[in-house]
Amino acid sequence: MSDTNFIDYVKICCRSGKGGKGCTHFFRDKMNDKGGPDGGDGGRGGNIILVGNKQLWTLLHLKYRKHVIADEGENGSKSGKTGKSGEDMFLEVPLGTIAKDAETGEIMFEITHDGETKILTQGGRGGLGNQHFKSPTKQMPQYAQPGEPGKEEWKILELKVLADVGLVGFPNAGKSTLLSVISAARPKIANYAFTTLVPNLGVVEYRDFKSFIMADIPGIIEGASEGKGLGVRFLRHIERNSILLFMIAADSKDINAEYEVLLNELEKFNPHLLHKERMLAITKSDMLDNELMKEIAKTLPKIPSVFISSVTGFGIPELKDMLWERLNRE
Repeated sequence: MSDTNFIDYVKICCRSGKGGKGCTHFFRDKMNDKGGPDGGDGGRGGNIILVGNKQLWTLLHLKYRKHVIADEGENGSKSGKTGKSGEDMFLEVPLGTIAKDAETGEIMFEITHDGETKILTQGGRGGLGNQHFKSPTKQMPQYAQPGEPGKEEWKILELKVLADVGLVGFPNAGKSTLLSVISAARPKIANYAFTTLVPNLGVVEYRDFKSFIMADIPGIIEGASEGKGLGVRFLRHIERNSILLFMIAADSKDINAEYEVLLNELEKFNPHLLHKERMLAITKSDMLDNELMKEIAKTLPKIPSVFISSVTGFGIPELKDMLWERLNRE
């Protein structure tokens, strides 16, 4: 999918439907010209509802839809008939979509399952008909409730990519190349920084028809948590990954220093990210011999690590084994 088609943030105005009015009516027929109250209730106003759709992975279809309006409920009528409820408005969203109140920034809920539905903006209740207000002292109530007005609210929809493994590294660390080698994903690859401008997802096939999902996140630079480079725009996607796979090139001047910078940016953005399981892959290892790899291994951070080369395939089976084992720990 092209960069311009990946939309992970939209702000929309939601107007739910007004509830219908309750009816003021009294039963009449040829045998009874002074029957009791039989006014029905007004129908409920339409809700605006989010629906999870696993076939979607972007909010592009909502980018230019600034206003979403649900139908009003119909008024109640005689013979105790309730008015028809306003038609709900359904908005399909990718899994991992978070709904927020635009004014307060408060998180309302998150859509995580295919077919899951959550009400984004509640429709107004229908008014009660006059049949509800009959009492021993008021046999003929001359009033009914009006319907509740609908709500008009600005909402923010924010997407956090759902994946098992998230690739974390500086620009040009080989993240996109790895994803293209071990999955069917075809991210843009070139020998310059910030080739990847949007998250890319790939399904990694494992033994016996098993699989897991890997996400290539745009490269992080020092100061990303403060908005530098691509800033925090894509850091939030890392929050949804089970394992963070740090990727640092073998020709780095200081592997430990790069690792600490990446870790520091994640901590500044969200300290809870440090509680996620971490692994380290030293990429472009085809330029190293066995003796040099042994020397580098002694200096690496104290987390599970592996030397790989996406070009030659060196270390890729071992990497997949390590990821699968950690993803399926009890």
